Amino acid sequence: MDLLMSVRPGQGCTVLEVRGELDMATSRQLREALQRLVDSGDRQVVVDLAAVGFMDSSGLGALVVMFKALRDAGGRLCLAAVQPAVRNVLTVTSVDQVIDIYDSVPAAEADVRPTDAAGR
Repeated sequence: MDLLMSVRPGQGCTVLEVRGELDMATSRQLREALQRLVDSGDRQVVVDLAAVGFMDSSGLGALVVMFKALRDAGGRLCLAAVQPAVRNVLTVTSVDQVIDIYDSVPAAEADVRPTDAAGR
């Protein structure tokens, strides 16, 4: 199954809305979409996981790799609207101690820390 993703401007950030399952078959798509955002200069990225009901270790790996890439570029990746099964994976692996997780996209947007004058 393909991962459906859409990008939209948020309040001081870019929001990547993700739909589907994050697994070995789709994690590369997520990583590539996030890399395109980094390459285009986006530095504040909120990944909206409201429509993701499953994530395995490869999906987790894609998020961690891109979290580090954004951090190294002076930016920030955070997660929003994480469903219980996905949150469990983040908690069990302690990734929730490293990547900020918000109950909703508006809550994540409210905590954006602009990195430049444009707030990108």
